[in-house]
Amino acid sequence: MGKIFSKKKNTGIWNRIRSDDSTRLRLKYDAYYHIFDDQSGTRVTKEGKEYVMLSSNDYLGLSQHQKIKEAGIKALQKWGSSTTGARLANGGRIFHRALEEDLADFLGMEACHVFSAGYLACASAITGFVDRKDLVFADKNLHSSLWSGIKLSGAKCERFAHNHPEHLREILSHEDPKTNKALVIEGIYSMEGHIARLPELLEVAKEFGAFFILDDAHGIGVLGDDGRGTANHFDLTDQIDVICGSFSKSFSGMGGFVCASKEAIDYMRSHSKQTIFSAALSPVSTACAHAALGIIRSEPEHRKKLEANLSRYRKLLDELNLDTWNSESPAVPIVLGKKEKVYYFWKALLEKGVYAIISVAPGVPPGKDLIRTAISAAHTEEDFDLIEEAFRYAVTKI
Repeated sequence: MGKIFSKKKNTGIWNRIRSDDSTRLRLKYDAYYHIFDDQSGTRVTKEGKEYVMLSSNDYLGLSQHQKIKEAGIKALQKWGSSTTGARLANGGRIFHRALEEDLADFLGMEACHVFSAGYLACASAITGFVDRKDLVFADKNLHSSLWSGIKLSGAKCERFAHNHPEHLREILSHEDPKTNKALVIEGIYSMEGHIARLPELLEVAKEFGAFFILDDAHGIGVLGDDGRGTANHFDLTDQIDVICGSFSKSFSGMGGFVCASKEAIDYMRSHSKQTIFSAALSPVSTACAHAALGIIRSEPEHRKKLEANLSRYRKLLDELNLDTWNSESPAVPIVLGKKEKVYYFWKALLEKGVYAIISVAPGVPPGKDLIRTAISAAHTEEDFDLIEEAFRYAVTKI
């Protein structure tokens, strides 16, 4: 078997693979795809060294919650590891319907469909409703899953300046009023930490008759009454056509969802290939997400702790005069502007036992190379002591 893979092939694709600069640089600087040996709360271990995790999307700190663990174990014992099929065919179970009904109720929507991945859900929020005859207007800083959905829909797409309703209005004013239009935005932009200017964007959408799709993966659990998300935060839920998101942020699990009217969800189930042909969300992931939803609704202390931790973290960053791109959420970028600075800052954090993520152009706009950090309700006093020490050290390295 080894001899088979050792043979050098000279096709065009193999030549491109071997000469790819992105892969070469990624492997050289070893900034991604790290494997951790162990985890306890906010601490992870890699090759014998312990780090405070400062880049997890576990905003409410629920990943180790006992109720969620117990729900997952119970589901595994009763239902097994998978329903081994798509929802269209044989994969649907009563626990899917129960989660969908409760999540739709929580978000103030009529119906819901859950998916085995957040990426699938957010792509389906577009492919399920938009087709090649339509025109999509997209914030230029959308998540990759939404861009995939737009591309797969076949629709023409116009980008507008990030979180800029005036630019959106200007672009829309030049389009044929007879063309079907859809607007796609995020509630919280995870790289920048910005909250969408939802009231103004909705006003533009209504003015031009645009179908409104909101990816609130990073908003649910963080914003709104009891964590009901960005639309609830602005008291505008009844004006949103589609809300999609992921269970891998505040829900601390796996999977995703699309919420809308019953009529719209039925339509998506007929037209989105990502919905029709993907395997159903596993029993364990469904049970864990449902348990997390119950905790989000009934245990407000996690949000309060998150707010307190975020306030403390922002105070430290302000004191160190670090640029946080005016973040308004637990996703807090440290904008350093140059790749070299980002790398040295990141290495200094690692040296002092803090793990964060590098993001550089083209993943962010030119001049916005950054360290992506995220605060969790699970971060402790001891964690913050270590974080503060690491940051005070890192600023001396740039």
